[in-house]
Amino acid sequence: MPQKVDNPVAADGAPAESSGVKSARRAVDLIETFAANDVWLSLSDLHARTGFPRSSLHGLLRTLLEAGWLEADANTARYRLGVRALICGTAYLDRDAVVPFATEALERIREKTGFTAHFARRNGTEVVYLETRESQRSTHLVSRVGRTLPTHATALGKALLAELTHDEIEALMPATLTALTPNTITTLDGLHAECAATRERGYAAEIEEGTLGVRCVAAVIPYRIPGTDAISCSMPISQVTDADAQRVGELLAEITAELGQQLRRAGIR
Repeated sequence: MPQKVDNPVAADGAPAESSGVKSARRAVDLIETFAANDVWLSLSDLHARTGFPRSSLHGLLRTLLEAGWLEADANTARYRLGVRALICGTAYLDRDAVVPFATEALERIREKTGFTAHFARRNGTEVVYLETRESQRSTHLVSRVGRTLPTHATALGKALLAELTHDEIEALMPATLTALTPNTITTLDGLHAECAATRERGYAAEIEEGTLGVRCVAAVIPYRIPGTDAISCSMPISQVTDADAQRVGELLAEITAELGQQLRRAGIR
C-alpha cells in the first residue's frame, strides 16, 4: 500500500501549500511594485524595493514574463508591466454595471460645463479613476483611467471621506497626511473640517491641493451607504471664479443624485 504523505515539502523546506501561497503573494506584490513605478526596473531595483531574494525574483520574473504580465528590454535586462495587465484592468471596467451610467453622466457634465469630468471609486485611502471625459480645452490635467490619488488631496476623496463618521476617518487615515502641493491639507483636524463643510454644502471642493493650477468640485453618487463612488469636475483656476465653482458643485450634486436614483431603480448596489 502506498504511504500517505501528510505534509508535502517544497524545495526551500516550507510546506508546499504555504510555499505556494507565499509565491502567489510575492507575484502580486511584484506586479504592484511595477504599477507604482513608471520606469523600467532591473532585478537589482526590484530586490531593493521588495526585499525578495534574488533567486525568487528570477523565477517570478520569468513566470510573469511568459504569462504576458511583464515585458522585458533585452538590451538593458529591465522589465515593465505587460499588456496582460491592461487586459485584466479593462475587464474590471467592462464588468462594472455602474460604468455605463456614470459615463453618461460625465458626458452631461462636460457638455454643461465645458470642463473635464471624472468618475472614481475609493480604495482605502486612495481614489481610483475609473472613467474620464476630457475637456477639449484642457491643457495640463492628468486624468488617465487607473490613476490613483490620495483621498485627502482631492475633491473626489474628500466627498467620499465625508460619507464616513469621525471615528471611521480617524481609523482609516494616517496621523500625518502627505502634501502633493503647498495647498494640500496635512492634518486630520483640517481634513475633518473639510468633511464637515462637504456634508453641509452637499459637495466637496479643493483649490490646487492635488495639482497646481487646478481646482475641483466633487459629489458622491448616493446608491450605496456609505458611498463608494463619486464624480468630479476639474477646472483651471484661471478660468473660473468662486461663484463659477459653486455653480458647478451644485450641478454635480444634482446630477449625482439623479444618477443614484437611476442605479437604485436598476437594482445596482
